[in-house]
Amino acid sequence: MSSANVLFDAPGPRARRASLIGSIIAGVLILGAVVWLVFTLAAERQSGGITLPGMFDSSRWEALAQQRFWEIVGEGVMATLAAAAIAAVGAIALGMAFSLMRSSEIAWVRIPTAWLIEFLRGMPVLLMMLFILLVASTGAFWAVVVALVLYNGTLIGEALRAGLASLPRGQREAALSVGMGVFQSKILVEFPQAFRQMLPIIVAQLVVLLKDTSLGYIVGYHELIRSTMNQLSAALGNRYLFTLFAVTLVIYLVINLSLSWFARWLSRRTSSGYGSSRKAKRAAGDVDPDQAILVAKANAAAGESETNSGR
Repeated sequence: MSSANVLFDAPGPRARRASLIGSIIAGVLILGAVVWLVFTLAAERQSGGITLPGMFDSSRWEALAQQRFWEIVGEGVMATLAAAAIAAVGAIALGMAFSLMRSSEIAWVRIPTAWLIEFLRGMPVLLMMLFILLVASTGAFWAVVVALVLYNGTLIGEALRAGLASLPRGQREAALSVGMGVFQSKILVEFPQAFRQMLPIIVAQLVVLLKDTSLGYIVGYHELIRSTMNQLSAALGNRYLFTLFAVTLVIYLVINLSLSWFARWLSRRTSSGYGSSRKAKRAAGDVDPDQAILVAKANAAAGESETNSGR
């Protein structure tokens, strides 16, 4: 009996009926919420004694045809991606350093690093941006980048340290047995495996980093939200607020979903069994199952005869 059959009881008729009814009710509620939202946004509204058209009216989307609109949006997107890209590289590098120092066997390296990580992890990102901007006078861009590097570097470092701790001891012992030192074992043997193992967590943190660039709005950095919801809103008026919100939301979704897709693709490409599994699948598709069973039986019989003759 398989473990799935032991740990999981197949639902009976009553449980399946209850699950079906619950799914139908949940689907109806979700559909009702969507319909309500659509009708609410499409309804006309009063503002200062003036009747304004619904959010889906064509007049609400006329700004999309203006070239200057997309120039400002493009500038905001590039500013967001620039800050996020530099901060991501810095956070990964800092996380690697923190993970190695935090897992060091030298106490005077490990303990101060743990205190520093806890301090940086407990400080809000926005407060860190304001502190760097006011004290170091770095400018809005570097205040955003440095704060994101420090905060996300600590979280990535803890994830990588957990990945190092989860590896079997045999990995280090094998590296030491061939003449490597402890530091070489971590860098060349353990760390690549920990990075691959923690890749989903690292990518999730990078998505958070990308969204946290919007906090640059407070310190005066012209990222996407400041460009759309502030600069364009002031230029076009409140009539296009929903349009600006929708455009900003779609851009963030496209960027974050693209990053998640790239991470999944990279995880598959860097997995140890990726190439061999694809070759095995192709080979399995070309082999007749009945023929494979006959070959396996013949091999087993040959092995058994060799064992008997050896006796």
